[in-house]
Amino acid sequence: MSEADAAEEFGPPQGAEFGPRPGEEAVALPAAYDAGLYFVGRVRTPWTRREECPRNAAQSDAVCTLEVAPPFVPALRSLTGTTHLIVLYWMDRAPRNLVAQQPRHAPEPRGTFALRSPARPNPIAVSVVELLGIEDGRVRVRGLDCLDGTPLLDIKPYFASTDARPQARVGWREADAACETDAPHGADATGDEVSGRAGGRAAP
Repeated sequence: MSEADAAEEFGPPQGAEFGPRPGEEAVALPAAYDAGLYFVGRVRTPWTRREECPRNAAQSDAVCTLEVAPPFVPALRSLTGTTHLIVLYWMDRAPRNLVAQQPRHAPEPRGTFALRSPARPNPIAVSVVELLGIEDGRVRVRGLDCLDGTPLLDIKPYFASTDARPQARVGWREADAACETDAPHGADATGDEVSGRAGGRAAP
């Protein structure tokens, strides 16, 4: 779910985070981390507020930039000729303690691992982007929907032969679509959640 989707789907944030909505479930996080990670750069986008972001990455034609930190620039070698990348980034302002979330149009809460919401124990987001060019550690891409300054975790080449799964299904989404089909004409069965959204909670 994108920043703009989240603002409409869940309303404004409550305080510094997005306090649990009715039906949602939060847990106490472990006292210590199990592993560390390195931010390899920052994502530069046109959007500085959640409501400005596209509804999802597929709807965005904006050119964004992956600014790779100097120590990791050599890792960009051999990407020439690659058309698409998998980009992983860290939603650093998302809540991390929600295990069940209540999308506004869903009939009941859904488990965090059944959603694409950035609110999760490890707020890692992933997008498949079109690679437009690389120059001096700056990777121009199309297909992102996050806020400007989002930490960059990793870049991988996208292999259509192994990464694409056209037969993949999401059970709750198919059930929602069926309900919408069965609903009387003009009824708002599940709203926008079956029209390109991945469900879930607010992005940071």
